[in-house]
Amino acid sequence: MNPSDAAPFPRQTTQRWPLYAAGFTTAFGTHAVAAGLGAESADIGLSLLALGILLALYDIAEVFLKPVFGALSDRIGPKPVIVGGLFAFSAASLIGLWADQPAMLAAARLGQGMAASAFSPASSAGVARLAGSNTGRYFGRYGSWKGLGYAIGPLLGAVAIISGGFTLLFGILSALGLIVAVWAAAAVPRLAPLPRPRYTIVDVWRQSTERSFLGPTLVLAAATGALGAAVGFLPAMAAREGLGTAGSVAVVTVLALASSLIQPRIGRLRDQGLLADKPGMVAGLLCIAGGTLMAGLLPGAAWIYFAAVLIGAGIGMSTPLAFAHLADSTPSERLGRTMGSAELGRELGDAGGPLLVGGIAVAVGLPWGLGALALLVGLTAFAAPGTKETSAPPTSG
Repeated sequence: MNPSDAAPFPRQTTQRWPLYAAGFTTAFGTHAVAAGLGAESADIGLSLLALGILLALYDIAEVFLKPVFGALSDRIGPKPVIVGGLFAFSAASLIGLWADQPAMLAAARLGQGMAASAFSPASSAGVARLAGSNTGRYFGRYGSWKGLGYAIGPLLGAVAIISGGFTLLFGILSALGLIVAVWAAAAVPRLAPLPRPRYTIVDVWRQSTERSFLGPTLVLAAATGALGAAVGFLPAMAAREGLGTAGSVAVVTVLALASSLIQPRIGRLRDQGLLADKPGMVAGLLCIAGGTLMAGLLPGAAWIYFAAVLIGAGIGMSTPLAFAHLADSTPSERLGRTMGSAELGRELGDAGGPLLVGGIAVAVGLPWGLGALALLVGLTAFAAPGTKETSAPPTSG
């Protein structure tokens, strides 16, 4: 975001907290339900194919709709999209009260994904608009809260299902979405849409292929792909080492906590001028690659936990720097579209990482699959952008 585009109103802390809560809501919702579906699939009569479809519905909705709602937030301002998306998330979660029927589960999951497609990129745009010159610090906090949702989602989801089944879990999610929606409506200022120049198809293509956009987006996709693969395969590897269910699931919690704890500190170092974007993103990606390779090559539960810490730290380094770089290099009038497109890259990475590891693992073994992912993440370091750049203006006429 250009400094001249900064919002003119005072940036109070209370204005940003609902945006962090919105990030927590989407992360908590997707992982709590996903973990519950995996654990209870046999009890509710789901085949492996049906389970896979239900797990994918949330992400499929986000892949198609995040750029659309991101562009909408540029047209009408982020706040209506954030508040409306959270209310829609709450309403879609109510469908899950009839979760004993697979069709209702599918409808609830799809509705939640569509709603998250609205408030997730709009929240990122809102953070960027309110951050001013402190994009690293506030995207670090935003990512930290999303990481917390990833960390405690499976644990609290399991507790809710044990206590009251899917009815209780979806009831909690509905209440969470409603509370955050009301909070955002009361606390988030109206961020008026900014005058937008007319963009041609050539302009949009050039903006989508600029290093200032494509580089951070590839970094986000690589980091999220590693996260998706780690969430799926590290617990399975821990179980093979003789750890129980709690010990295996705790690997994911360790990874998410490592990411959540480091993100605000990385963002603060960036804003203080002590950490440049490219070295930080490269270091983060190399940490992810090293941790992934370690998990595949070194046997033993201790190495799996150490790999989880290393992967989480790498995600915590690269993610806030990539988002902050996007925010600083994008004119404010199209922040929503940029963040929505970047989130699309993350979703593709989230789906592609596990598919890459799983496909290669079936053919030649899991160590080879993790090694291929580590190589791909390491190569992505070459795409990390250097100094902050501002997108070229649109062509006239």
